[in-house]
Amino acid sequence: MGLVAIVGRPNVGKSTLFNRIIEERHAIVEAIPGVTRDRLYATGEWNGKRFQLVDTGGIVPESEELFDKAIREQAQLAMDEADVIVFVVDGKDGMTPTDQTIAAQLRKATKPVILVVNKCDNAAGDFNSSEFYALGLGDPYPLSALNGRSTGDVLDEIVKDLEDDTSDDDERLKIAIVGRPNVGKSSLTNALLGKDRMVVTPIAGTTRDAIDSVVTYYGEQMVLIDTAGLRRRSQISEQVEMYSTMRTARAIERCDVAVVVIDAEQGLEMQDKRIMNQVLEARKGLIVAVNKWDLIEKETRTADDLVKKIHGDLPNMEWAPVVMISAVTKQRITKVLEMAKAIQQRRLQRVPTHELNEKLIEILEKTPPPAVRGRDLRINYVTQVKVAPPVFAFFLNHPALLPESYKRYMERQLRGLYDFEGVPISFLFKDKHKE
Repeated sequence: MGLVAIVGRPNVGKSTLFNRIIEERHAIVEAIPGVTRDRLYATGEWNGKRFQLVDTGGIVPESEELFDKAIREQAQLAMDEADVIVFVVDGKDGMTPTDQTIAAQLRKATKPVILVVNKCDNAAGDFNSSEFYALGLGDPYPLSALNGRSTGDVLDEIVKDLEDDTSDDDERLKIAIVGRPNVGKSSLTNALLGKDRMVVTPIAGTTRDAIDSVVTYYGEQMVLIDTAGLRRRSQISEQVEMYSTMRTARAIERCDVAVVVIDAEQGLEMQDKRIMNQVLEARKGLIVAVNKWDLIEKETRTADDLVKKIHGDLPNMEWAPVVMISAVTKQRITKVLEMAKAIQQRRLQRVPTHELNEKLIEILEKTPPPAVRGRDLRINYVTQVKVAPPVFAFFLNHPALLPESYKRYMERQLRGLYDFEGVPISFLFKDKHKE
């Protein structure tokens, strides 16, 4: 998918526009400059075209404060990465010197720049937006991100320059190698390819770009998406996480199965959990690969112990398989490919409706959901409505009252009946009376 970056000075309404386009309150919106510190990413869609949207912090070109410099670098990286840049200015404030400085930078861009004049709530605001022609970025688009006025015109312009998403046309298994910097992602990719396709050094974040490679395993082609964060020689550390997050988000969006690489010596860290949650939210297959296993003393730490600890730290992802590998010694690296292939087959499996109702409903009837607010809950019917990722629809009398604890019980029972190892599954709950 194409990447669209929203940029501009602080407090012009970038996050409000971001939320308007993705149709949900995702970014923090406050009338205080500088609230958006990190890039936020989400998927948008318009006229059948899907794209990734990135919201950047407000650019203050002349400031030497560390925080402003960090945001400036982050925004620049987002612009470098983007296919389309949306430059937001404030129609109520009018044109400012900061807008002019940013515009001068954008005029050098080799990609489409769309000039959006926000806070134009009426025709008078539209008329006043004409002053922004002076920025030399073409026609300004007046709109109100807050109430949605004229946002459709901007979206038409955004998708006009984006290619159709053809990722579904490629039926090869796509595996994303993701994880924190310096856990061995590129080393694993090189080991699987049997050659040094990536630059590998002990410096975290050596790989600047996500690079696709094709590996042939027993006659079957698979696409490996290698990612890593960028670490420049800079005092500003925020940009490292930003670039890594951008790469990781795009790789997860494109893949079928994500291999989250963690460091055997460091164990599971908070950033590892965040990445796994990204995979879970994207409903992609998941493998946890514990790299550098050759450096662990087997007498002091067994594989079983580590697997139990990882699953204990990930109570909502106990279904994720864990494999101990070494990219250096090539220990069990081909198992990663075998597991990814098996997980994709599970993502594509469809359980017959009659089986689900004979087996799963029978189990649920023996242990029915508890009564809520004096009402008995009864699940009447279940069917699988989607694959890759698997989605199951349950029909019952009071779907809004079904407790979360019972939903988890339902998932455990379904996983007990069918092999969905490595696969996140989704449930829909519908009112039987409305269908």
